[in-house]
Amino acid sequence: MGRTLANKQAIVADLKKDLSETTMVAVINYQGLTVAEITDLRRRIRPKGGLCTVTKNTLMGKAIEGNADWQALEPLLKGSSAFLLLKDDIGGSIKAYHEFQKATKKTELHGGVMEGKVLTGADVKAIGELPSKEQLMAQIAGALNSVTAKIAIGVKEVPASIARSLQAHVDKG
Repeated sequence: MGRTLANKQAIVADLKKDLSETTMVAVINYQGLTVAEITDLRRRIRPKGGLCTVTKNTLMGKAIEGNADWQALEPLLKGSSAFLLLKDDIGGSIKAYHEFQKATKKTELHGGVMEGKVLTGADVKAIGELPSKEQLMAQIAGALNSVTAKIAIGVKEVPASIARSLQAHVDKG
C-alpha cells in the first residue's frame, strides 16, 4: 500500500521544519545498509545535534522547493539517498558519520549544502576535520593565558630591574 497524499504532505512539512533548524545537509548513498546499521548511524550523530532521515528524493525536492538556502541540494537528489541534517556540532556529526562509514564500508558521501552552496564529498570531509568549537575555545583561552602571563612577568620585572640598578649604584658608591 502506497503513501496517501496527506501522508506525503505531512512528510514534506516535517522536512521543511527540520530544514529550517538545520545548518548543513549532507547527502549519502545508503544502499545496502540494514535497518540496524541506519539505526546505528542515527545513534552516532544524534548526540552531536544531527538527524539522519531517509526519504524519497521527490519528497525532499518538494521540501526544498522555493527555499533559496536549500535549492542547491537539487543536483544531489538521485539514487538511494539518506540526508544528514546537521544543526549544532557539524564537525562532530561528520566525524561520527566517517567513523560509521569506516566501520561499515557501505555508504558513500555524495556531497552537501551549507549556506546555499553545494559542497563536494571532499569539502564535507574537510569540514569534519576542523577542530570542534570547544577545542578552538580552549586554544584561544590558552593563547590568551600565555599572553597575560608574559605581560604580568614583564610588568613585575620593571620594578625589580630598577631596584637591581639602584642597588648596583649604591654598592659602587
